[in-house]
Amino acid sequence: MDIPVWFEITSMIVLTIILIGDLLLIRLRPHIPSTKESTLWVVFYVGLALLFAVLLGNVAGWRNAGDFITGWALEYSLSIDNLFVFVLIMAQFAVPRRLQQQVLMVGIIIALVLRGAFILVGVTVIEHFSPIFYIFGAFLIYTAIKQAMPEGEHEDDVKRENFIVRLLRRRIDISETYDGSKLRTTVDGKRMWTPMVIVFITIGVTDLIFAIDSIPAIFEITTNGFLVFAANIFALMGLRQLYFLLGDLLDRLRYLHYGIAVILGFIGVKLILHALHENELPFINGGQHVEWVPDIDNLVSLGVIVVSMTVATVASLIAASREKSAAKRSVGVE
Repeated sequence: MDIPVWFEITSMIVLTIILIGDLLLIRLRPHIPSTKESTLWVVFYVGLALLFAVLLGNVAGWRNAGDFITGWALEYSLSIDNLFVFVLIMAQFAVPRRLQQQVLMVGIIIALVLRGAFILVGVTVIEHFSPIFYIFGAFLIYTAIKQAMPEGEHEDDVKRENFIVRLLRRRIDISETYDGSKLRTTVDGKRMWTPMVIVFITIGVTDLIFAIDSIPAIFEITTNGFLVFAANIFALMGLRQLYFLLGDLLDRLRYLHYGIAVILGFIGVKLILHALHENELPFINGGQHVEWVPDIDNLVSLGVIVVSMTVATVASLIAASREKSAAKRSVGVE
């Protein structure tokens, strides 16, 4: 069942208004959100995504709603990995904690614009070159292997951003200190950019790097550009609050990368199976569809996503708790 154009347009207008309202709220009241506030916002955005799925199901069929929920869960799970890099970026640029909400919000908006362009290109490529699923699948399997062996991975991401920083500093004048949330300031009578502009760009570009993994993955769930973009919007909308909610807990999620690796590997295999099922390459099965290839339902994908993230999180917290207990016993012995 097709999604009505009026529903797509209305949804984008409403989501844009929510994003603008959220940005204005942060702009007018920069502060460090409490755990309670962050929790309420995360619950709000998760509830908003579920409400959207219900409305979508009633308007355009429950298959589309199921595809959205699975795609949103996938993007939300994979976006948690972004938070580790966000922590490093905030520390590297010494962003004042009360300004971090605004930094994340603006960075997320930049990321949405970049992802939107990426999605448009992806949809066009898929429509005209279906074998791209082989490439997507192989790339996700390769990424899964890298995720399973991530030593220094996040630090490497920040080093890549250092190159961007050095390039910007050569081209434009950037002050050494922040001037609140301003992008421009005056130093000794000279107009200069503040470090905030670098932070905004770094957050946006970093998220786009992560999108290179996540967007090919969601194309296996659905190739509908509206659903793909909607899933990305809802995943990123709750990311800022999740950053403050998890806080120091991020350091304790040591096994999270294994959960993400399982998800990426599973989706990569599913993409290749889908490519075989829709095969058009002449050197594979004579250019005919490989009919015996299993077609894995999106409900199975959703189950793999939820179970992988749950097991990785619980295992991480148990390991951290045991280490803490062992450290206390060690101190007691001494």
